[in-house]
Amino acid sequence: MKKVGEIRELWRYPVKGMAGESLQTGQLGAHGLNGDRTWAVRDNARREIQSCKFRPELLRCSSRVDATSGGAVEIIFPDGSVLGGSDARSHTRVSELIGHASTIEVLRPAADADFYRRFKADDHTWMTELRATFEREADEPLPGILDNFPSAAAEFVVMPGTFFLVTPFHLLTTGSLAWMKAINPSADWQSRRFRPNVLVDTGNGHGPVEQDWIGQQIVMGDTAAVACVDATPRCGAITRAQAELPADKTMLRTVVKHGDQNCGVYGETVIAGQIRVGDAVYVRHPA
Repeated sequence: MKKVGEIRELWRYPVKGMAGESLQTGQLGAHGLNGDRTWAVRDNARREIQSCKFRPELLRCSSRVDATSGGAVEIIFPDGSVLGGSDARSHTRVSELIGHASTIEVLRPAADADFYRRFKADDHTWMTELRATFEREADEPLPGILDNFPSAAAEFVVMPGTFFLVTPFHLLTTGSLAWMKAINPSADWQSRRFRPNVLVDTGNGHGPVEQDWIGQQIVMGDTAAVACVDATPRCGAITRAQAELPADKTMLRTVVKHGDQNCGVYGETVIAGQIRVGDAVYVRHPA
């Protein structure tokens, strides 16, 4: 194994699409960090799970797990007020914020397939809507996956039994952020815009170093391991305002042009275990 850095930040996002909570320690399980994306906002009219791609106003809220109440979720609204995720007032507040009648739903079993199904008014509008969320300029390419879209992703807006779109883990490095900052120094390249689970401090490592880890495994702490399976193409969500972070469309232009549309990598759990801020991070070839 080769040491590549240490965990600088650890994040989970209890409500899909909302800003998350910073952790000092977390338990990596088969479906990512425990407590991550266990709730989601569901549009009443579309009968569809929503994300910050389609409902960017969700980023103005943050969510956290109330450790004193058996894992219940709390939502912090833009005015600082806090309500439980199952509180009827939360449904009303979120609906008003995003401009669509919605409810906040807890994760259901994969067998409840209709709960996870993608809304389709016809056979093509849904793809037009999805392409639009990437917010590309006329001369910019779209991610290649849209040209050969997986049949399961065409049917379901998330992987049934989860609220994840691709994989349950997302990893980013300080090397990528420093590299982007050097290219576009006027932008605020805070990790929160990219919604990673783990930000790896790669020290003097400069550039998109995590892209070299695809096909390999990342080992964190004593035993936890994640397979890096693919690059993370970025959409318009990274440009949106959240908390004190202003909107900034130049960031997406920078990632598309200089990062081949990608910033960060998707991961899948190989070995469960506890991880902590400050843990050493290693790269190893899979057995």
